Amino acid sequence: MNKGKFVSAAEAAAMIKDGDTVAISGNGAGMISAEEIFAAIEKRFLETGHPHGLTLVHSLGLGDRGELGTNRFAHQGLVKRLIAAHFTWSPRMQQLIREEKVEAYCFPGGVIQHLLREIGAGRPGLFTHSGLGTFVDPRHDGGRCNAVSKETMVELLEVNGKEVLHYKPFKVDVAIVRGTYADARGNISPEEEAIDMDIHSIALAAHNSGGIVLAQVRQVVEAGSLHARSVRIPGIMVDAIVQSPEQQQFYGLPYDVTVSGGRRAHLEDARADIPAKLERRIIARRAALELRPGLSLNFGFGIPGGIFGVIAEKGIGDQLWMSVEQGVHNGRMLDDALFGAARNTDAIMPSIEQFDYYSGGGIDIAFLGMGEADEQGNVNVSHLGGNLIGPGGFIEIAQNAKKVVFCGTFDAGGSQMDFRDGRLTVNRPGKVRKFVREVERITFSGEFARRQDQEVLYITERAVFKLGPEGVTLMEVAPGIDIEKDILPYMSFVPKIGEVKPMPAEAFA
Repeated sequence: MNKGKFVSAAEAAAMIKDGDTVAISGNGAGMISAEEIFAAIEKRFLETGHPHGLTLVHSLGLGDRGELGTNRFAHQGLVKRLIAAHFTWSPRMQQLIREEKVEAYCFPGGVIQHLLREIGAGRPGLFTHSGLGTFVDPRHDGGRCNAVSKETMVELLEVNGKEVLHYKPFKVDVAIVRGTYADARGNISPEEEAIDMDIHSIALAAHNSGGIVLAQVRQVVEAGSLHARSVRIPGIMVDAIVQSPEQQQFYGLPYDVTVSGGRRAHLEDARADIPAKLERRIIARRAALELRPGLSLNFGFGIPGGIFGVIAEKGIGDQLWMSVEQGVHNGRMLDDALFGAARNTDAIMPSIEQFDYYSGGGIDIAFLGMGEADEQGNVNVSHLGGNLIGPGGFIEIAQNAKKVVFCGTFDAGGSQMDFRDGRLTVNRPGKVRKFVREVERITFSGEFARRQDQEVLYITERAVFKLGPEGVTLMEVAPGIDIEKDILPYMSFVPKIGEVKPMPAEAFA
Protein backbone atom coordinates (compact mmCIF):
# COMPACT_ATOMS: atom_id res chain seq x y z
CA MET A 1 0.00 0.00 0.00
CA ASN A 2 1.34 3.40 -1.02
CA LYS A 3 0.70 5.30 2.21
CA GLY A 4 1.75 8.58 0.61
CA LYS A 5 -1.20 8.37 -1.75
CA PHE A 6 -3.74 8.38 1.11
CA VAL A 7 -4.10 11.85 2.59
CA SER A 8 -6.48 14.05 4.56
CA ALA A 9 -8.85 16.46 2.83
CA ALA A 10 -6.73 19.36 4.08
CA GLU A 11 -3.60 17.81 2.59
CA ALA A 12 -5.38 17.29 -0.72
CA ALA A 13 -6.55 20.92 -0.75
CA ALA A 14 -2.98 22.08 -0.10
CA MET A 15 -1.87 20.44 -3.38
CA ILE A 16 -3.87 22.97 -5.40
CA LYS A 17 -1.83 25.98 -6.52
CA ASP A 18 -2.88 29.55 -7.25
CA GLY A 19 -4.13 29.91 -10.81
CA ASP A 20 -4.77 26.19 -11.37
CA THR A 21 -7.49 24.94 -13.68
CA VAL A 22 -9.59 22.54 -11.60
CA ALA A 23 -12.14 20.13 -13.11
CA ILE A 24 -14.64 18.58 -10.71
CA SER A 25 -17.21 15.80 -10.88
CA GLY A 26 -20.72 16.06 -9.49
CA ASN A 27 -24.43 16.43 -10.09
CA GLY A 28 -27.29 18.01 -8.18
CA ALA A 29 -28.08 16.67 -4.68
CA GLY A 30 -24.46 15.67 -4.07
CA MET A 31 -24.25 12.78 -6.50
CA ILE A 32 -20.59 11.77 -7.08
CA SER A 33 -19.49 15.09 -5.57
CA ALA A 34 -16.28 15.21 -3.48
CA GLU A 35 -17.76 17.40 -0.77
CA GLU A 36 -15.07 16.86 1.88
CA ILE A 37 -12.34 18.04 -0.48
CA PHE A 38 -14.49 21.00 -1.58
CA ALA A 39 -14.97 21.99 2.08
CA ALA A 40 -11.23 21.79 2.71
CA ILE A 41 -10.49 24.03 -0.28
CA GLU A 42 -13.01 26.59 0.95
CA LYS A 43 -11.59 26.48 4.49
CA ARG A 44 -8.04 26.93 3.28
CA PHE A 45 -9.02 29.90 1.11
CA LEU A 46 -10.97 31.64 3.88
CA GLU A 47 -8.08 31.17 6.31
CA THR A 48 -5.11 31.89 4.04
CA GLY A 49 -6.37 33.44 0.79
CA HIS A 50 -5.05 30.43 -1.15
CA PRO A 51 -5.59 28.94 -3.61
CA HIS A 52 -6.83 31.95 -5.54
CA GLY A 53 -7.50 32.73 -9.19
CA LEU A 54 -8.72 29.22 -10.05
CA THR A 55 -10.47 28.24 -13.26
CA LEU A 56 -13.30 25.89 -12.26
CA VAL A 57 -14.68 23.39 -14.79
CA HIS A 58 -17.74 21.14 -14.39
CA SER A 59 -20.13 19.61 -16.88
CA LEU A 60 -23.45 19.51 -15.00
CA GLY A 61 -24.73 21.50 -12.05
CA LEU A 62 -23.80 20.56 -8.50
CA GLY A 63 -24.82 21.99 -5.18
CA ASP A 64 -27.79 22.41 -2.86
CA ARG A 65 -28.77 26.03 -3.62
CA GLY A 66 -27.10 26.84 -0.31
CA GLU A 67 -23.65 26.01 1.03
CA LEU A 68 -22.57 22.82 -0.73
CA GLY A 69 -21.19 21.84 -4.13
CA THR A 70 -19.93 24.76 -6.20
CA ASN A 71 -21.25 27.14 -3.54
CA ARG A 72 -18.02 26.21 -1.70
CA PHE A 73 -16.05 27.91 -4.48
CA ALA A 74 -18.26 31.00 -4.69
CA HIS A 75 -15.93 33.43 -2.96
CA GLN A 76 -14.51 36.45 -4.75
CA GLY A 77 -10.87 35.72 -5.49
CA LEU A 78 -11.04 31.96 -5.11
CA VAL A 79 -12.30 31.49 -8.66
CA LYS A 80 -11.50 33.89 -11.48
CA ARG A 81 -13.08 31.88 -14.32
CA LEU A 82 -15.88 29.37 -14.61
CA ILE A 83 -16.45 26.94 -17.50
CA ALA A 84 -19.65 25.01 -16.88
CA ALA A 85 -23.00 23.89 -18.25
CA HIS A 86 -25.36 24.46 -15.34
CA PHE A 87 -25.49 26.97 -12.48
CA THR A 88 -28.89 26.83 -10.83
CA TRP A 89 -27.70 24.77 -7.83
CA SER A 90 -25.31 27.56 -6.85
CA PRO A 91 -27.05 30.92 -6.33
CA ARG A 92 -23.85 32.30 -4.80
CA MET A 93 -21.92 31.59 -8.00
CA GLN A 94 -24.75 33.05 -10.07
CA GLN A 95 -24.47 36.24 -8.04
CA LEU A 96 -20.72 36.50 -8.66
CA ILE A 97 -21.41 36.10 -12.38
CA ARG A 98 -24.12 38.80 -12.36
CA GLU A 99 -21.83 41.16 -10.46
CA GLU A 100 -19.01 40.57 -12.99
CA LYS A 101 -16.71 39.26 -10.26
CA VAL A 102 -15.86 36.09 -12.17
CA GLU A 103 -15.56 35.27 -15.85
CA ALA A 104 -18.21 32.77 -16.96
CA TYR A 105 -18.30 30.59 -20.06
CA CYS A 106 -21.32 28.35 -20.52
CA PHE A 107 -21.22 25.37 -22.89
CA PRO A 108 -23.42 22.29 -23.32
CA GLY A 109 -22.81 19.59 -20.72
CA GLY A 110 -21.85 16.96 -23.26
CA VAL A 111 -19.48 19.38 -24.96
CA ILE A 112 -17.56 19.93 -21.72
CA GLN A 113 -17.32 16.19 -21.07
CA HIS A 114 -16.22 15.44 -24.62
CA LEU A 115 -13.76 18.34 -24.61
CA LEU A 116 -12.14 16.98 -21.44
CA ARG A 117 -11.79 13.61 -23.15
CA GLU A 118 -10.16 15.28 -26.17
CA ILE A 119 -7.81 17.19 -23.87
CA GLY A 120 -6.88 13.94 -22.14
CA ALA A 121 -6.26 12.27 -25.49
CA GLY A 122 -4.01 15.11 -26.62
CA ARG A 123 -6.23 16.03 -29.57
CA PRO A 124 -6.73 19.62 -30.80
CA GLY A 125 -10.02 20.30 -29.07
CA LEU A 126 -13.58 19.22 -29.85
CA PHE A 127 -15.15 19.51 -33.30
CA THR A 128 -18.93 19.07 -33.17
CA HIS A 129 -22.28 20.35 -34.37
CA SER A 130 -23.51 20.65 -30.77
CA GLY A 131 -24.37 24.27 -30.05
CA LEU A 132 -24.81 25.52 -33.61
CA GLY A 133 -27.41 28.28 -33.75
CA THR A 134 -27.54 28.66 -29.97
CA PHE A 135 -25.98 31.18 -27.60
CA VAL A 136 -22.68 29.23 -27.67
CA ASP A 137 -22.33 29.79 -31.41
CA PRO A 138 -19.72 32.55 -32.05
CA ARG A 139 -22.31 34.31 -34.21
CA HIS A 140 -24.25 34.87 -30.99
CA ASP A 141 -22.39 35.00 -27.66
CA GLY A 142 -19.77 32.28 -28.08
CA GLY A 143 -20.72 30.99 -24.64
CA ARG A 144 -19.60 34.21 -22.92
CA CYS A 145 -21.96 35.05 -20.08
CA ASN A 146 -20.93 38.48 -18.83
CA ALA A 147 -18.90 41.51 -19.88
CA VAL A 148 -15.66 40.43 -18.19
CA SER A 149 -15.65 37.17 -20.19
CA LYS A 150 -13.70 38.21 -23.27
CA GLU A 151 -11.80 35.10 -24.38
CA THR A 152 -12.80 33.31 -27.58
CA MET A 153 -13.14 29.67 -26.55
CA VAL A 154 -15.16 28.41 -29.52
CA GLU A 155 -14.92 29.15 -33.23
CA LEU A 156 -17.04 28.40 -36.29
CA LEU A 157 -15.49 26.23 -39.01
CA GLU A 158 -16.59 24.39 -42.12
CA VAL A 159 -15.70 20.72 -42.53
CA ASN A 160 -16.74 18.76 -45.62
CA GLY A 161 -19.17 21.52 -46.54
CA LYS A 162 -20.88 21.53 -43.13
CA GLU A 163 -20.68 24.00 -40.27
CA VAL A 164 -19.07 22.76 -37.08
CA LEU A 165 -17.97 24.36 -33.84
CA HIS A 166 -14.41 23.99 -32.60
CA TYR A 167 -14.16 24.15 -28.81
CA LYS A 168 -10.56 24.96 -27.97
CA PRO A 169 -8.55 22.79 -25.54
CA PHE A 170 -6.94 24.02 -22.35
CA LYS A 171 -4.60 22.55 -19.75
CA VAL A 172 -6.22 20.88 -16.72
CA ASP A 173 -4.04 21.10 -13.61
CA VAL A 174 -6.25 19.33 -11.08
CA ALA A 175 -9.08 16.80 -11.25
CA ILE A 176 -11.31 16.27 -8.20
CA VAL A 177 -13.41 13.15 -8.53
CA ARG A 178 -15.33 10.75 -6.31
CA GLY A 179 -15.94 7.04 -6.05
CA THR A 180 -17.29 4.64 -3.47
CA TYR A 181 -14.14 2.56 -2.98
CA ALA A 182 -10.41 2.85 -3.55
CA ASP A 183 -8.15 -0.14 -3.18
CA ALA A 184 -4.63 -0.02 -1.78
CA ARG A 185 -3.21 0.46 -5.29
CA GLY A 186 -5.37 3.53 -5.90
CA ASN A 187 -7.96 2.01 -8.23
CA ILE A 188 -11.27 3.89 -7.94
CA SER A 189 -14.70 2.25 -8.15
CA PRO A 190 -18.00 4.21 -8.14
CA GLU A 191 -20.01 0.98 -7.87
CA GLU A 192 -22.40 2.18 -5.14
CA GLU A 193 -22.88 5.71 -6.47
CA ALA A 194 -26.11 6.83 -8.11
CA ILE A 195 -24.25 7.67 -11.35
CA ASP A 196 -20.74 7.42 -12.83
CA MET A 197 -20.89 10.78 -14.63
CA ASP A 198 -17.60 11.79 -16.29
CA ILE A 199 -15.06 10.91 -13.61
CA HIS A 200 -12.76 9.08 -16.02
CA SER A 201 -12.59 11.86 -18.62
CA ILE A 202 -11.92 14.42 -15.87
CA ALA A 203 -9.09 12.32 -14.45
CA LEU A 204 -7.73 11.64 -17.94
CA ALA A 205 -7.61 15.35 -18.78
CA ALA A 206 -5.65 16.23 -15.64
CA HIS A 207 -3.30 13.25 -15.69
CA ASN A 208 -2.33 13.62 -19.33
CA SER A 209 -1.99 17.40 -18.97
CA GLY A 210 0.71 16.77 -16.37
CA GLY A 211 -1.63 17.67 -13.54
CA ILE A 212 -2.85 15.78 -10.46
CA VAL A 213 -5.94 13.68 -9.71
CA LEU A 214 -7.53 13.90 -6.25
CA ALA A 215 -10.16 11.29 -5.41
CA GLN A 216 -12.58 11.10 -2.50
CA VAL A 217 -14.03 7.71 -1.54
CA ARG A 218 -16.15 6.30 1.24
CA GLN A 219 -13.82 3.39 2.01
CA VAL A 220 -10.35 2.08 1.23
CA VAL A 221 -10.16 -1.69 0.67
CA GLU A 222 -7.41 -4.25 0.10
CA ALA A 223 -5.68 -4.46 -3.27
CA GLY A 224 -7.37 -6.99 -5.52
CA SER A 225 -10.70 -6.87 -3.68
CA LEU A 226 -12.45 -4.66 -6.25
CA HIS A 227 -14.08 -6.37 -9.20
CA ALA A 228 -12.07 -5.34 -12.24
CA ARG A 229 -15.26 -4.38 -14.10
CA SER A 230 -16.21 -1.92 -11.36
CA VAL A 231 -12.99 0.10 -11.56
CA ARG A 232 -13.63 3.34 -13.45
CA ILE A 233 -10.29 5.10 -12.81
CA PRO A 234 -7.11 2.98 -12.75
CA GLY A 235 -4.74 3.70 -9.88
CA ILE A 236 -1.94 4.81 -12.21
CA MET A 237 -3.97 7.98 -12.89
CA VAL A 238 -4.64 8.83 -9.23
CA ASP A 239 -2.28 10.97 -7.14
CA ALA A 240 -4.08 11.32 -3.81
CA ILE A 241 -7.05 9.67 -2.12
CA VAL A 242 -9.17 11.05 0.70
CA GLN A 243 -11.22 8.54 2.69
CA SER A 244 -14.53 10.02 3.86
CA PRO A 245 -16.42 7.42 5.93
CA GLU A 246 -19.45 9.73 6.34
CA GLN A 247 -19.82 10.18 2.57
CA GLN A 248 -23.47 9.97 1.47
CA GLN A 249 -25.03 8.96 -1.82
CA PHE A 250 -27.09 12.18 -1.89
CA TYR A 251 -27.03 15.17 0.43
CA GLY A 252 -28.52 13.97 3.71
CA LEU A 253 -29.36 10.49 2.41
CA PRO A 254 -27.53 7.20 3.02
CA TYR A 255 -26.49 4.77 0.30
CA ASP A 256 -29.36 2.91 -1.37
CA VAL A 257 -28.34 -0.13 -3.41
CA THR A 258 -31.54 0.05 -5.46
CA VAL A 259 -30.26 3.41 -6.79
CA SER A 260 -26.74 2.17 -7.54
CA GLY A 261 -28.06 -0.92 -9.31
CA GLY A 262 -26.89 -3.42 -6.69
CA ARG A 263 -30.39 -4.64 -5.85
CA ARG A 264 -33.93 -4.30 -7.17
CA ALA A 265 -36.61 -3.19 -4.73
CA HIS A 266 -40.32 -3.90 -4.71
CA LEU A 267 -41.60 -0.41 -5.47
CA GLU A 268 -44.97 1.01 -4.58
CA ASP A 269 -47.31 2.40 -7.23
CA ALA A 270 -45.76 5.48 -8.82
CA ARG A 271 -49.08 7.00 -9.86
CA ALA A 272 -48.76 9.29 -6.86
CA ASP A 273 -46.04 11.05 -8.87
CA ILE A 274 -48.68 12.58 -11.15
CA PRO A 275 -48.48 16.33 -10.45
CA ALA A 276 -51.08 17.74 -8.05
CA LYS A 277 -51.00 21.20 -9.63
CA LEU A 278 -53.65 21.44 -12.34
CA GLU A 279 -51.50 23.03 -15.06
CA ARG A 280 -48.65 20.56 -14.61
CA ARG A 281 -51.04 17.61 -14.54
CA ILE A 282 -52.65 18.67 -17.82
CA ILE A 283 -49.26 19.16 -19.48
CA ALA A 284 -47.99 15.77 -18.27
CA ARG A 285 -51.10 13.94 -19.48
CA ARG A 286 -51.09 15.68 -22.87
CA ALA A 287 -47.36 15.07 -23.36
CA ALA A 288 -47.80 11.38 -22.48
CA LEU A 289 -50.15 11.04 -25.46
CA GLU A 290 -47.06 11.41 -27.69
CA LEU A 291 -45.58 8.19 -26.31
CA ARG A 292 -45.35 5.15 -28.56
CA PRO A 293 -44.18 1.59 -27.70
CA GLY A 294 -40.54 0.84 -28.42
CA LEU A 295 -39.33 4.42 -28.61
CA SER A 296 -36.11 5.74 -27.10
CA LEU A 297 -37.07 8.63 -24.80
CA ASN A 298 -35.33 11.33 -22.83
CA PHE A 299 -36.88 13.36 -20.03
CA GLY A 300 -35.61 16.73 -18.89
CA PHE A 301 -35.67 18.39 -15.49
CA GLY A 302 -38.82 20.11 -14.19
CA ILE A 303 -42.30 19.79 -15.67
CA PRO A 304 -41.43 16.76 -17.88
CA GLY A 305 -40.81 14.80 -14.67
CA GLY A 306 -44.57 14.63 -14.16
CA ILE A 307 -44.85 12.30 -17.16
CA PHE A 308 -43.33 9.44 -15.12
CA GLY A 309 -46.48 9.20 -13.00
CA VAL A 310 -48.68 9.06 -16.10
CA ILE A 311 -46.54 6.26 -17.52
CA ALA A 312 -47.01 4.32 -14.25
CA GLU A 313 -50.74 4.97 -14.32
CA LYS A 314 -50.99 3.61 -17.84
CA GLY A 315 -48.73 0.66 -16.99
CA ILE A 316 -46.65 1.15 -20.14
CA GLY A 317 -43.18 1.52 -18.63
CA ASP A 318 -42.07 -1.86 -19.98
CA GLN A 319 -42.97 -0.75 -23.52
CA LEU A 320 -40.69 2.29 -23.45
CA TRP A 321 -36.96 2.94 -23.17
CA MET A 322 -36.28 5.93 -20.94
CA SER A 323 -32.98 7.65 -20.21
CA VAL A 324 -31.48 10.84 -18.80
CA GLU A 325 -28.16 12.49 -19.58
CA GLN A 326 -26.52 11.37 -16.34
CA GLY A 327 -26.37 7.87 -17.86
CA VAL A 328 -29.36 6.12 -16.26
CA HIS A 329 -31.60 3.87 -18.36
CA ASN A 330 -35.13 2.91 -17.29
CA GLY A 331 -36.24 2.19 -13.74
CA ARG A 332 -38.19 4.50 -11.42
CA MET A 333 -36.76 7.86 -12.38
CA LEU A 334 -36.23 10.22 -9.44
CA ASP A 335 -37.19 13.86 -9.79
CA ASP A 336 -36.64 17.34 -8.40
CA ALA A 337 -33.33 17.57 -6.49
CA LEU A 338 -32.61 13.88 -7.15
CA PHE A 339 -33.09 14.23 -10.90
CA GLY A 340 -30.54 12.15 -12.79
CA ALA A 341 -30.84 9.00 -10.66
CA ALA A 342 -33.32 6.12 -10.64
CA ARG A 343 -34.25 3.07 -8.62
CA ASN A 344 -34.29 -0.37 -10.26
CA THR A 345 -32.46 0.97 -13.28
CA ASP A 346 -31.52 -1.35 -16.17
CA ALA A 347 -28.17 0.32 -16.84
CA ILE A 348 -25.92 3.08 -15.52
CA MET A 349 -23.57 4.30 -18.22
CA PRO A 350 -20.86 6.97 -18.00
CA SER A 351 -22.65 10.17 -18.97
CA ILE A 352 -20.02 10.93 -21.62
CA GLU A 353 -21.12 7.78 -23.47
CA GLN A 354 -24.74 8.77 -22.97
CA PHE A 355 -24.02 12.09 -24.65
CA ASP A 356 -22.39 10.19 -27.55
CA TYR A 357 -25.70 8.35 -27.98
CA TYR A 358 -27.69 11.57 -27.85
CA SER A 359 -25.39 13.55 -30.12
CA GLY A 360 -25.60 10.88 -32.79
CA GLY A 361 -29.41 10.97 -32.87
CA GLY A 362 -30.28 8.03 -30.64
CA ILE A 363 -33.37 9.67 -29.08
CA ASP A 364 -36.74 9.30 -30.77
CA ILE A 365 -38.58 11.78 -28.51
CA ALA A 366 -37.19 14.21 -25.95
CA PHE A 367 -39.54 15.77 -23.38
CA LEU A 368 -37.93 18.99 -22.21
CA GLY A 369 -38.77 22.09 -20.18
CA MET A 370 -39.54 25.46 -21.72
CA GLY A 371 -38.54 28.73 -20.07
CA GLU A 372 -39.68 30.96 -22.92
CA ALA A 373 -40.32 30.57 -26.66
CA ASP A 374 -40.52 33.04 -29.52
CA GLU A 375 -42.24 33.33 -32.88
CA GLN A 376 -39.35 31.62 -34.71
CA GLY A 377 -39.67 28.57 -32.47
CA ASN A 378 -36.52 29.33 -30.47
CA VAL A 379 -36.58 28.20 -26.83
CA ASN A 380 -34.64 29.63 -23.91
CA VAL A 381 -34.00 27.67 -20.73
CA SER A 382 -30.47 28.90 -20.02
CA HIS A 383 -30.79 32.64 -19.32
CA LEU A 384 -33.98 33.67 -17.54
CA GLY A 385 -34.81 36.97 -15.88
CA GLY A 386 -31.22 38.16 -16.20
CA ASN A 387 -29.96 35.09 -14.35
CA LEU A 388 -27.61 32.47 -15.80
CA ILE A 389 -29.19 29.02 -15.45
CA GLY A 390 -27.23 27.09 -18.06
CA PRO A 391 -28.45 24.36 -20.40
CA GLY A 392 -26.98 21.27 -18.72
CA GLY A 393 -27.53 18.50 -21.27
CA PHE A 394 -30.43 20.33 -22.94
CA ILE A 395 -28.64 21.44 -26.12
CA GLU A 396 -27.32 18.04 -27.20
CA ILE A 397 -30.67 16.43 -26.43
CA ALA A 398 -32.93 19.02 -28.05
CA GLN A 399 -30.71 19.52 -31.08
CA ASN A 400 -30.41 15.85 -31.97
CA ALA A 401 -33.67 14.12 -30.97
CA LYS A 402 -35.90 13.15 -33.87
CA LYS A 403 -38.85 14.77 -32.11
CA VAL A 404 -38.85 17.36 -29.33
CA VAL A 405 -41.80 17.99 -27.03
CA PHE A 406 -41.35 21.15 -24.97
CA CYS A 407 -43.44 21.14 -21.80
CA GLY A 408 -44.19 24.35 -19.94
CA THR A 409 -46.99 26.48 -18.55
CA PHE A 410 -48.50 29.03 -20.92
CA ASP A 411 -47.45 31.88 -18.64
CA ALA A 412 -45.92 32.30 -15.19
CA GLY A 413 -46.17 34.46 -12.11
CA GLY A 414 -49.44 33.81 -10.33
CA SER A 415 -51.84 32.38 -12.93
CA GLN A 416 -54.93 30.68 -11.52
CA MET A 417 -57.07 28.15 -13.37
CA ASP A 418 -60.00 25.80 -12.80
CA PHE A 419 -61.25 22.77 -14.67
CA ARG A 420 -64.95 22.07 -14.14
CA ASP A 421 -67.66 20.47 -16.20
CA GLY A 422 -65.17 19.61 -18.91
CA ARG A 423 -63.98 23.21 -19.37
CA LEU A 424 -60.74 24.96 -18.46
CA THR A 425 -61.17 28.49 -17.10
CA VAL A 426 -58.48 31.13 -16.67
CA ASN A 427 -59.38 32.98 -13.49
CA ARG A 428 -56.22 35.05 -13.46
CA PRO A 429 -53.45 35.15 -16.07
CA GLY A 430 -49.81 35.07 -15.03
CA LYS A 431 -47.72 38.21 -14.86
CA VAL A 432 -44.85 36.79 -16.93
CA ARG A 433 -45.25 36.04 -20.62
CA LYS A 434 -43.48 32.93 -21.84
CA PHE A 435 -44.32 33.32 -25.53
CA VAL A 436 -42.23 36.36 -26.41
CA ARG A 437 -41.23 38.09 -29.62
CA GLU A 438 -37.56 37.24 -29.13
CA VAL A 439 -36.06 35.00 -26.43
CA GLU A 440 -33.35 36.40 -24.16
CA ARG A 441 -30.88 33.74 -25.36
CA ILE A 442 -31.28 30.87 -27.82
CA THR A 443 -30.86 27.49 -26.15
CA PHE A 444 -32.84 25.70 -28.88
CA SER A 445 -32.75 27.07 -32.40
CA GLY A 446 -35.97 26.87 -34.41
CA GLU A 447 -34.05 27.60 -37.60
CA PHE A 448 -31.62 24.73 -36.96
CA ALA A 449 -34.59 22.42 -36.20
CA ARG A 450 -36.28 23.29 -39.48
CA ARG A 451 -33.06 22.57 -41.40
CA GLN A 452 -32.85 19.20 -39.62
CA ASP A 453 -36.54 18.51 -40.34
CA GLN A 454 -37.23 17.95 -36.65
CA GLU A 455 -40.78 17.57 -35.38
CA VAL A 456 -41.27 20.07 -32.54
CA LEU A 457 -44.25 20.56 -30.23
CA TYR A 458 -44.82 23.14 -27.49
CA ILE A 459 -47.33 21.78 -24.98
CA THR A 460 -48.98 24.04 -22.42
CA GLU A 461 -52.11 23.63 -20.29
CA ARG A 462 -54.10 26.01 -22.53
CA ALA A 463 -52.87 25.13 -25.98
CA VAL A 464 -50.51 23.07 -28.09
CA PHE A 465 -48.28 24.65 -30.73
CA LYS A 466 -45.96 23.12 -33.30
CA LEU A 467 -42.98 24.40 -35.25
CA GLY A 468 -43.95 25.01 -38.84
CA PRO A 469 -42.08 26.33 -41.90
CA GLU A 470 -42.92 29.91 -40.95
CA GLY A 471 -42.61 29.63 -37.18
CA VAL A 472 -44.86 28.70 -34.28
CA THR A 473 -48.32 27.45 -35.28
CA LEU A 474 -51.32 26.99 -32.97
CA MET A 475 -52.71 23.44 -33.32
CA GLU A 476 -54.83 22.59 -30.26
CA VAL A 477 -56.79 24.53 -27.66
CA ALA A 478 -58.09 23.29 -24.30
CA PRO A 479 -61.89 22.98 -23.97
CA GLY A 480 -63.31 26.21 -22.60
CA ILE A 481 -60.38 28.32 -23.79
CA ASP A 482 -61.13 31.16 -26.21
CA ILE A 483 -58.26 31.93 -28.59
CA GLU A 484 -59.03 35.65 -28.81
CA LYS A 485 -59.64 36.06 -25.09
CA ASP A 486 -57.32 33.58 -23.33
CA ILE A 487 -54.38 33.05 -25.69
CA LEU A 488 -53.53 35.82 -28.15
CA PRO A 489 -53.63 38.75 -25.64
CA TYR A 490 -50.99 36.98 -23.55
CA MET A 491 -48.52 36.29 -26.35
CA SER A 492 -46.05 38.89 -27.63
CA PHE A 493 -46.56 37.67 -31.18
CA VAL A 494 -49.41 36.27 -33.19
CA PRO A 495 -48.80 32.61 -34.02
CA LYS A 496 -49.77 31.05 -37.28
CA ILE A 497 -53.24 29.56 -36.90
CA GLY A 498 -53.47 26.04 -38.26
CA GLU A 499 -56.39 23.65 -38.26
CA VAL A 500 -57.10 24.11 -34.57
CA LYS A 501 -58.46 21.08 -32.76
CA PRO A 502 -59.55 20.55 -29.16
CA MET A 503 -56.85 19.16 -26.87
CA PRO A 504 -57.66 15.46 -26.29
CA ALA A 505 -60.01 14.75 -23.39
CA GLU A 506 -57.44 12.35 -21.86
CA ALA A 507 -55.28 15.35 -21.00
CA PHE A 508 -57.91 16.52 -18.52
CA ALA A 509 -58.68 13.22 -16.79
